[in-house]
Amino acid sequence: MDYNMTGNDIKRIKILREKLEIKLSAERERMENIIPYIPDENGRYVDTDNIFWWTNGFWAGIMWQMYHATKESKYMESARAVGKRLSVTLNEFDRLTHDVGFMFLHTAAADYRLTGSDSAKKQAMQAATVLAARYNPAGQYIRAWNNDFGENDAEGLYIVDTLMNLPLLYWMYREIGDYRFMAIAAEHANKTLRHTLRADGSSNHIVECDPVTGDIISVPKGQGYASGSSWSRGQAWALYGMTLAARYIGGDDYLDAAKRTAHYFIACSSVTGFVPRADFRAPKEPPVYDTTAGLCAVCGLLELSGMVGENEKQLYVSGALEILKAITDNHCDWNPDTDGITLDGSVSYYSGKNTRIIYGDYFLTEAVLRLTDEYFMIW
Repeated sequence: MDYNMTGNDIKRIKILREKLEIKLSAERERMENIIPYIPDENGRYVDTDNIFWWTNGFWAGIMWQMYHATKESKYMESARAVGKRLSVTLNEFDRLTHDVGFMFLHTAAADYRLTGSDSAKKQAMQAATVLAARYNPAGQYIRAWNNDFGENDAEGLYIVDTLMNLPLLYWMYREIGDYRFMAIAAEHANKTLRHTLRADGSSNHIVECDPVTGDIISVPKGQGYASGSSWSRGQAWALYGMTLAARYIGGDDYLDAAKRTAHYFIACSSVTGFVPRADFRAPKEPPVYDTTAGLCAVCGLLELSGMVGENEKQLYVSGALEILKAITDNHCDWNPDTDGITLDGSVSYYSGKNTRIIYGDYFLTEAVLRLTDEYFMIW
């Protein structure tokens, strides 16, 4: 895709691409098939202590992106090692959550789409069936969590993050032609559009509804500052997720929602030098930032730029490049001897510290490879 970048932009992205490959190649050599999340105090990734954790697919996603870009088998081998480990979770599907999309889009589904692996295809299909089974037809939403996920009663909870898991259902529909999967995805997207996103482009994180009637009960604060605030990674999920809904489901309502969310994200990020705060409606002090939200938004903005007219796309490309530049200039560690690239990520507004988080590096990888036209559409 032509992003109409300046010569300086192209040069800068080329340098980022080179640094990215050096860093990721060095990390891959050290990994020994572990599944990373956040580096320890020594700056090293340690293996996950929860094979069901929602972020467990992102390292494989990075590896599949690099395999697609370089055709080097070492990246495929590392990605498949993660996929093999995650496949066992399907034997205990009752412990999986809505994040089965994050886990298996980046492992089994990516493997099948890039290599044609029949076993990977079957795993991805099983994961999509698990996700579809979480749909509540009375409330028209996909339940986010199980009761053992830290919520006393999670039956009526759905969250904005699920928009980024829906691509597993879009893929399933395209693969087998069973419209039930698309219908479930569309109903959930519609529920999110009506009750999670706000008219000004901001978004709630969690919505609690009556699982029998579907009536809205409350909007808990979730990972943001407070109920009614604007958790920035939730904003990024909404931006990217509504853009993907517009692509796969179709309809101006989704595209308009993506645009509103994009405008809100760009405007709020511009106030802090294009490095987004963890919550756009939190007090200025103490300052809490989240680079992972920014990088996810960059990918969503680049995807959105391809969905609009030529005279409109530059707004989204320029916003993406501003955020990417701000983060890669001042919030990245390119030292190949340490693990994790993106600094100052935030798990939640109240997580207590900013750190390196694996999904920040995934979205950084995706953003750079989009801009070099080497990206594999994993969503």
